[in-house]
Amino acid sequence: MASRIRLEDRECPLSTTVAHVGEWWTLLILHDCFDGYTRFDQFQENLGISSSMLTTRLKALVGDRLLERRPYQTNPARHEYVLTDLGRSLRPVIVALAAWGNARLAPDQRSMILVDAATGEEVEPVVVDAATGRRLDDSEAFVYTSGPAAGRAMRTRYPRDVKERP
Repeated sequence: MASRIRLEDRECPLSTTVAHVGEWWTLLILHDCFDGYTRFDQFQENLGISSSMLTTRLKALVGDRLLERRPYQTNPARHEYVLTDLGRSLRPVIVALAAWGNARLAPDQRSMILVDAATGEEVEPVVVDAATGRRLDDSEAFVYTSGPAAGRAMRTRYPRDVKERP
């Protein structure tokens, strides 16, 4: 039997990302961090996660440099988990995932909505091209091409010249 390819060993950036944040507890812990939670007991109480699973996920988030573990008390030793710049850069991804989930619910079924902090008005997050402001939800208008580090399989799947796409 052939061994399975680990996601983080694949060339695709989506596979690499999923290897780091694809586990659902990870996304929920990060979501709590964006809401200001930093301490083990806060995560555990809010999420209802077992201490062993929380310990495992926090260690992975620190190892992936998405969170930083900092002491806040010496006797007994206690640590908090603070988002790094890399971790903070995931906020738009998590906001987009929540928005995708909410878009499939009737407005009266949503338990959480994103609002403008200044006005309190509900907002609709979308992913746009920074240069043009065009929405990226049109799969015909935006396609992948191989990047400079692409291997043979990636170059075959995503030709550099978009006119060569199947």
